[in-house]
Amino acid sequence: MKPHQIGTIGLELAELDHILSSGNPIALSKDAVAAVKRSHSYLRDRLKKSDAPIYGVNTGFGALADTSIPKDKLAQLQKNLVMSHACGTGEPVSEEIVRAMLVLKVQNMAFGHSAVALATVQRYVDMYNADMLPVVYERGSLGASGDLAPLAHLALPLIGLGEVVLAGKRMPTRKALKQLGWDPIELGPKEGLALLNGTQFMCAFAALLTLKASRIAHIADVIAALSLDAFDGRIEPFHASVHAVRPHPGQAVVAGHIRELLRGSAIAKRAKKHVQDPYSFRCIPQVHGASRDAIAYVERVVERELESVTDNPTVFDDEDLIVSAGNFHGQPLALALDFLAIALAEFGSISERRTYKLLSGQRGLPAFLVAHPGLNSGFMIPQYASASLVSANKQRCMPNSVDTIDSSNGQEDHVSMGA
Repeated sequence: MKPHQIGTIGLELAELDHILSSGNPIALSKDAVAAVKRSHSYLRDRLKKSDAPIYGVNTGFGALADTSIPKDKLAQLQKNLVMSHACGTGEPVSEEIVRAMLVLKVQNMAFGHSAVALATVQRYVDMYNADMLPVVYERGSLGASGDLAPLAHLALPLIGLGEVVLAGKRMPTRKALKQLGWDPIELGPKEGLALLNGTQFMCAFAALLTLKASRIAHIADVIAALSLDAFDGRIEPFHASVHAVRPHPGQAVVAGHIRELLRGSAIAKRAKKHVQDPYSFRCIPQVHGASRDAIAYVERVVERELESVTDNPTVFDDEDLIVSAGNFHGQPLALALDFLAIALAEFGSISERRTYKLLSGQRGLPAFLVAHPGLNSGFMIPQYASASLVSANKQRCMPNSVDTIDSSNGQEDHVSMGA
């Protein structure tokens, strides 16, 4: 299989989806190799020429940023960082998420602004291609200084520590390295920090959820069309002229989908005794459409993040510049993910209301869609179950991004909680 080239331009969402679903290997493009080498050489040369403090390279981290680290301890500093930050909790995340994290981390370092050695980036490439997946835990990131704990667990196998899943079996990293004939990597200046800084944990979830959200939006329209037909609903609210005078893009798309799905329906064409349908049927384009527009917004945010350098400090070798800034902060993703949660929950809320109406004994349908209601309960309790799920979704829509907590002795005093 031909490897998918990861270069210096960045991935598109559809491209990431193809990489993860195709099973093809990945490889660094020639321009990415050159960019990585250039950035790495620049930092090494700068450290030879000057002892000036560079955050996380020859200083401590977080609240310890003003602590100077001697040159003979710079490599140990990076290894210590990875080990000390690998303190995730909860259940391991899915292998799908870990694969996405590996690809996204390779892409982020391939931009050439992280000053890591080519061998370090290549090890992540090799891990992905060998399907050697680090065990990463779901809790531990504040979504601000990068996804520190999850990315530390992703990085542990590079230095021979932690656990991985290889050939479907969970095992200590050292056992997996022995099977593959690999040696642990010796991290150089800044490399541990580059591996840990970034939004690749949040972004992996955001990318995969956004891809799934687009599929859910289509399925929601199909379910809505079937429900409308079963309820003997009126087709007029889906007329194109109605949606042309309120030109929200998603609304028009949904109305068009419903018209197309019910194009040959004899039920939709027949005369109706009722003048209007309940909102859950009549307002399908407005509700589904708003969710579609929200998904489209989130897609744009995720696409930008896939093209972004989220390391810190950021190295600009062509400008002789190293800047300690805040591109690791997850607020853009945190807000977008909160929006996505609300949008997806609304598909469930309005669908459950249509289910309720379909079970209510109206429009010639038997109560609870069963013969001999009373003797048989039909779909009574499935509606309870769907109502329970809808309520649980609402509870999970509490925005995480409005929360923040002080960390690192006040140095990191605003976090996104996007993870």
